[in-house]
Amino acid sequence: MFAAEIYQQRRLELVQQLEGGIVLLLGNVASPFNSADNCYRFRQDSSFLYFCGLDQPGLAAVLDVDSGRETLFGPRQSLEDVLWSGVGPTLQDRAERVKISASADFSDLHRILSAAIDGGRTVHVLPSSRAENKIILSGLLNKDIDTLNRESSSALIKAVVALRSIKSAAEIAELDEAADLGYQLHMATMKMVRAGLYEWEIAGELEAVAARAGRMLSFPPIVTTHGEILHNHQRSHQLQYGDLLLVDAGVESRLHYASDHTRTVPVAGKFSPEQKNIYQIVLATMARARELIKPGIAYRDVHLSACRTLVEGLKSLGLMCGDADRAVTAGAHALFMPHGLGHQLGLDVHDMEDLGEDYVGYDDKIQRATQFGLAGLRLGRELQEGFVLTVEPGIYFIPELISQWKNEGRHADYINYAKLEKYLTFGGIRLEDDIVVTASGSRLLGRPIPLQVEDIEKTISN
Repeated sequence: MFAAEIYQQRRLELVQQLEGGIVLLLGNVASPFNSADNCYRFRQDSSFLYFCGLDQPGLAAVLDVDSGRETLFGPRQSLEDVLWSGVGPTLQDRAERVKISASADFSDLHRILSAAIDGGRTVHVLPSSRAENKIILSGLLNKDIDTLNRESSSALIKAVVALRSIKSAAEIAELDEAADLGYQLHMATMKMVRAGLYEWEIAGELEAVAARAGRMLSFPPIVTTHGEILHNHQRSHQLQYGDLLLVDAGVESRLHYASDHTRTVPVAGKFSPEQKNIYQIVLATMARARELIKPGIAYRDVHLSACRTLVEGLKSLGLMCGDADRAVTAGAHALFMPHGLGHQLGLDVHDMEDLGEDYVGYDDKIQRATQFGLAGLRLGRELQEGFVLTVEPGIYFIPELISQWKNEGRHADYINYAKLEKYLTFGGIRLEDDIVVTASGSRLLGRPIPLQVEDIEKTISN
């Protein structure tokens, strides 16, 4: 945990942005694997962690905006709990640990919320992505489960996003720690890569590196020789000489701050000329984005400029043609990169995504586009000092998408479909690093993971 005063100050700043009512911050509960006593590894709700810091299941906090009173709700420890899990801190001990003065049994929460609602007070609640929490909230607030997220408090969402988007020095230190361990993840897998291994063996090593450090992965890793499938979680392929292996993986720090890196490497140990050409274009696209990142620039503009670099690279290979600016404006490049350049990073790998991407990545000044490809940009708003984000360009040859666009004659002025025929089995290449926006520009988080062609080939061969 951070110092108790940090959580206390965060809660104070939160309620100061609201006009009245009470705030309900609901933590996560244990989620059964196949029985009530056999649960998945517990992961606390990120907003609850941010404001309360307590990493145990079954907790909730109520913040009274008008009176300033704070109460922690949770289960009281029973003798059976002691028998199975040992003696732990009391609920009041937990509350005082983060400077919450009062505590109460979780069973009292429904009565308190009902009294507030009956008294005409606003109950500010965040949306939830967890089914268990939706069920709990439905019971606490007497609302239909299907309408809960639509009726969550936009004022609370905006206040939380404003606070969580700007990372403090202490948070950045955690993110650096996560990125350093991310370096270990990717170095371990690069040194494993060889023909004959299965993708699941690489994925297993990722889990092992995290577990040996007492950490958990920040998301289910993508380990695939079919990089053209953007989020491919199938891991049954046996690596073959000539394959490209895409590994998109991250790990959490001790306080659950995430890293998120991607590398694409040749199973043969050396890139083929064709693979190297595409790789260098992705690398140049990443470098262009890095040059532009600084406070005050819209990340949508960084994305579009990076995409122009991507188009120029593909033109050099004869895969695209025409004016690069016009091609990007038309969205022709999205055939090769149908996703956005990156997203915010923090306590969530896609930070605060459960609160709504449009709240997190956009604002009144910059709103999400509807154009294919650009619509997938998770972060478009102006960058600020303290933002932490990913830069993850890619080039993918997706046979189904190529076939559809070719049949429709889409963007034929910019795309050389005839030359694309020999790339239909190429797969995809993505590169990704974690970046913090500084006062004068940006810096890489953590230890640099090999990125240049010669460095990757050297790492694999050693």
